[in-house]
Amino acid sequence: MTSLAYVDALCALEHPYRADDACDRLFDAAMLELTLYHCENTPGYYPWLKAGGFDVQKLEKLNDWSHLPPIFANYFKHQLLLSTSGRDALELTSSGTTGQKSRMRYDARSISAAQNMVERIFEYYGWNTPQQPCNYLLLSYEPAGAITLGTAYTDQYLCKYAPVAQVCYALRHNGRGNEFDPFGVIRALQEFAEQGLPVRMLGFPAFLWFALERMREMGLPPIQLHPESLVFLGGGWKTHVDKEIPRSLLYQRLGEQLGIPDERCRDGYGSVEHPVPYVECQNHHFHVPVYARAYIRDTANMAVQSYGKPGFLHLISPYITSSPAHSIVVNDLAVLHPAAECGCGLATDWFELLGRAGTSKSRSCAIAASELIKES
Repeated sequence: MTSLAYVDALCALEHPYRADDACDRLFDAAMLELTLYHCENTPGYYPWLKAGGFDVQKLEKLNDWSHLPPIFANYFKHQLLLSTSGRDALELTSSGTTGQKSRMRYDARSISAAQNMVERIFEYYGWNTPQQPCNYLLLSYEPAGAITLGTAYTDQYLCKYAPVAQVCYALRHNGRGNEFDPFGVIRALQEFAEQGLPVRMLGFPAFLWFALERMREMGLPPIQLHPESLVFLGGGWKTHVDKEIPRSLLYQRLGEQLGIPDERCRDGYGSVEHPVPYVECQNHHFHVPVYARAYIRDTANMAVQSYGKPGFLHLISPYITSSPAHSIVVNDLAVLHPAAECGCGLATDWFELLGRAGTSKSRSCAIAASELIKES
């Protein structure tokens, strides 16, 4: 049985944005360890690698993991890929009641590794405040029964970093499904302002923007939330892409209408196929944590692109034992930048998202959720 000591050591690194030769060597060792694990424990994976020109000897000499054959995230919408440890593991999906779903399984080791990454990043930014209760506005689905939707699972998990005083959901369960409740969101924000506790807003940005717009349309005056409130967004606009606004404008309006400072407004990037957290720095750039590597691939020939050139986003992280999802090409187009082009002080590369590739019928959580925004 393949040892996973290097994988464990990488996922346990305390500084989420550490960058040095020792980290690079540890990452390489962990990727080899994890890839060999899947060769032994995931049916069909080693024959697939061999068909792509890789055997164990070639893997052992690899030090550029962009050469490891990736799996396209869309494939998980059609096939459940499991190792032996994924057979009875937690299953999460990528969309709500409509559309194609990616199905992923996470054994205890894998989900713990991903959550540890989130914990290190929240601690790094000072967002882990166990002594400070907060009110929560969850811009996601009100749960009814077991939580299997990836975004809802994440939002519930993120509530652990500050004690919960009160929770409001933007997508209320109505007995048949979920629907967006802008008036409930506005009422909750007004009550939270009166109570004076910090407020944490987690989830889809479109719902927050539509609530701010509704407040303005109704002529409601700005409210002042606690200055230690935190907005941590994730997901996109999808079917409301014609109404999508720059994040900078959303952050500006959060300051104007809710009194939230710009540095307390952050976006997060991730997916059910690859839940490694990519979190905006103070300059609002998605830096790659020490637990992962990012590459950009040409949309025509899949060649690895240099800094500054657009292409498919290719993400690699050796955290997951339940599925061979350690090298994933996602549906998003992006541009990779060196750390120095940011100026925030973090030492790792960062990427700029350019949008979803293609016009296919593949759908994500944000697509399904955005359809719940009524134009009434």
